[in-house]
Amino acid sequence: MYSGTAHPWGNQAVTGGRRGLMQTEFSSTGHILEIACDESGSEGGKLIGGNTDVFAHAGVRLSTESAAECIRETRDRIRSPATEYKANHLLREKHRPVLEWLLGPSGPIYGNAHVHLIDKTFFAVGKVVDLLVGEVAHAADTGLCRDRQAEAMAVTLYRQGRRAFGSEQWNAFLESFNDLMRAKTSADSFFRTVDALSLAGAGGGVGEIMELLRRARPHADSFRARLLDDPKMIPTLDPLIPAIVRAVVHWGAGGTPVSIVHDEHNALTEKRIAQLKEMFGAPHAADLRQASPGRLAGLRLVDSRSDPRVQVADFLAGVARKIASDELNDRGDADLVALLRPYVDPSSIWGDDRSWALLGPSPGTQP
Repeated sequence: MYSGTAHPWGNQAVTGGRRGLMQTEFSSTGHILEIACDESGSEGGKLIGGNTDVFAHAGVRLSTESAAECIRETRDRIRSPATEYKANHLLREKHRPVLEWLLGPSGPIYGNAHVHLIDKTFFAVGKVVDLLVGEVAHAADTGLCRDRQAEAMAVTLYRQGRRAFGSEQWNAFLESFNDLMRAKTSADSFFRTVDALSLAGAGGGVGEIMELLRRARPHADSFRARLLDDPKMIPTLDPLIPAIVRAVVHWGAGGTPVSIVHDEHNALTEKRIAQLKEMFGAPHAADLRQASPGRLAGLRLVDSRSDPRVQVADFLAGVARKIASDELNDRGDADLVALLRPYVDPSSIWGDDRSWALLGPSPGTQP
């Protein structure tokens, strides 16, 4: 359910691509699998107070011809005059049978698609722990490995924070952290919020975490200084890159190198792709090479309108985000949740037990 505290980038080398590469490539090691991807709910590093509370990243394994046929069939069933179809066409009540066909076991993507879901609030809380609290807590040597310790603290803070502090203070805390990590506010402003919550006297695990957070000021100052020094560094709070890595891990689980064709996105700049390549090749990444079975052989960007495979991924990401968000907010559609469930990545970043019990795939159901 939670993977936010592990190094989110995996061990994959990312390569800038050029348009027009053949769909199927081969190397001296054998076949390279090309997966088409798109996202829904991306607002960069703005995780709190944005327009969406869930991020979804979808990957599909289809030939261009199969994807084009899927698009044609979708258009024939919906019969909208729109030039470009989007997920909102499928989500309209009058087109419910089309959505059920697309996701269903006899549909065109079943067994050939995968969705990574991220609850943005939980992702932010995980970053609070990972970037600020984790270093202090690890220094206390509790006997737990750092990742498991941070995971446990993130779950505690996520599930108990709102109840312990009230919605207004809790939201202010999350927004202040989000702004700090985007260099939109000062560390002073954030730690004033932390001090206010510490004085609220929350007991138990939440109170202990807030006390650790008060002691993390030097770490926060150091991170913010690095961010200001290099504003083009990979965004810490942007869920897109971790989601791409998860796609590579999923599709490359058998050892096959994976190449990604992705809808154009402003976070996937040449500069950031080069940064990822450099990071993956650095000596400190040696431990990451054991963490992921996948290998990213290439990444190229296309206009989704020019590649029907990416259009299908766009459909899936959009409907998955809406279905998951509705369930997270306790207004889910049980039938649609059941149809989405086989596609959901078991390593999605999700902290709410109730909704995850319905969204998370059961063993053996991943198509």
